[in-house]
Amino acid sequence: MAAAKPIKLPKTMGACADLLYETREKRLAAQKIVDELAKQEAAVREHIINNLPKSDTGASGKRARVSVVTKQVPQVKDWDKFYAHVKKTGQFELMQRRLADTAIRERWDNGKQVPGVEAFGVVSVSLNKI
Repeated sequence: MAAAKPIKLPKTMGACADLLYETREKRLAAQKIVDELAKQEAAVREHIINNLPKSDTGASGKRARVSVVTKQVPQVKDWDKFYAHVKKTGQFELMQRRLADTAIRERWDNGKQVPGVEAFGVVSVSLNKI
């Protein structure tokens, strides 16, 4: 695969702001197309799942073959029992390490701290059309 060519950046910050805006607009337009394709893809998947006879192992076209597969995924039935198990056994790897940003922010907004959690400044750019 060819290496990506370096991005040529304007000399002035004003020109950079315009380039950022134009680039974002192009990305958002492309994302709309991607979103529509994703909807179509999901609709076709759902159609196949609902309409492929259970007796068939799949279906083949000229370029692709599909089959409906079922896989087992974990789902908590009783959170209290699950949390008690994790606490008792120390098997915290059964859960993902991720904060609920909204819940943390709500507590901070109410002047409450959450033990072991601190704020981390993330630098970003605010972009507004003029």
